[in-house]
Amino acid sequence: MLKEELQPFKHKKVIAAKGYTTKMDPQVLVDKTVTDIKTWGKHLLICFPKFTVRVHLMLFGSWKINEHGKHNATLSLQFSKGEVNFYISSVVLIDKSLDEVYDWSADVMSDQWNTEKAMEKLNAKPKALIGDVLLDQKIFSGVGNIIRNEALFRARIHPKSIVADIPEKKLKELVNETVKYSFDFLKWKKQGVLNKHFEAYEQETCPRDHIPFHKADIGKTQRHTYYCDKCEVMYDGNH
Repeated sequence: MLKEELQPFKHKKVIAAKGYTTKMDPQVLVDKTVTDIKTWGKHLLICFPKFTVRVHLMLFGSWKINEHGKHNATLSLQFSKGEVNFYISSVVLIDKSLDEVYDWSADVMSDQWNTEKAMEKLNAKPKALIGDVLLDQKIFSGVGNIIRNEALFRARIHPKSIVADIPEKKLKELVNETVKYSFDFLKWKKQGVLNKHFEAYEQETCPRDHIPFHKADIGKTQRHTYYCDKCEVMYDGNH
């Protein structure tokens, strides 16, 4: 969504830059022209001729276009017609080719997304909990906790299932549901109706079995997880 909103600044020159980011000097952006705006998962990439500025909104970040927030910006970019302000964000400068830095085939919404590569990476973590690896950005770049919960529910896989114990066909189904839900997420977010479509995340009752969801912070990630013990199968060597 942010990438789309920033398209008017593509091919425009930065006339002033400031911000409290300590990872780069905003002044290096002055008089530089934005050549492209890309994304890799949750990384916004503002491209310039010889380097790229990476913005990650983390958990609490936000942005404003042609207006100011109440607090000082992490990075503020001024153009002849308009401005962009990022708040509570991680901002760094990348001076390498983006193809050296990023595996585009790992981005679930990229045209270069590769399901078979994702399967290989999953199978390389046989002892991991599936609920953990869905948040591994090297495998599923862009997937967050909402998508994780909803994709597991759609595929009927318990989040505590062990990767190696999940049948290959079922694992591929989960990968496909994760990608599919990512596009549904974007569509519903744009329409302002995302919350209305939650089937598992932050829900009290399973819509399939009409029994209470379990709520727990599980695995290494310790993220909020909602699951149904009846319809989401636990693959742990016994199935």
